[in-house]
Amino acid sequence: MSQDPEHKLNDELEVQEAEPQLKRPPLFKVILLNDDFTPMDFVVMVLRNFFGMSEEKATQVMLHVHTRGIGVCGVFSKDVAETKVRLVNDFSRKHQHPLMCTMEEA
Repeated sequence: MSQDPEHKLNDELEVQEAEPQLKRPPLFKVILLNDDFTPMDFVVMVLRNFFGMSEEKATQVMLHVHTRGIGVCGVFSKDVAETKVRLVNDFSRKHQHPLMCTMEEA
């Protein structure tokens, strides 16, 4: 007994499952920019408080920013990076420092 070709095609389509196309969300680098006015100890405090760095690591990053003009504080999801940038910039302004924090896709 022959099967109707259209019926056979429908049976095949019903059993085929699409594989989910999962993709990791992009990550973003949070970056500090050097300026000539923000005290080094303030930058270390920011790195410790907002990025959970040890005193030694925060000092290394601060010196990198100081000597090279820019430094990465961490890599995060977009929402976390945006929040950290906003918090650091708001905190710096509240304490009357021009320290700038920004982000870019990693």
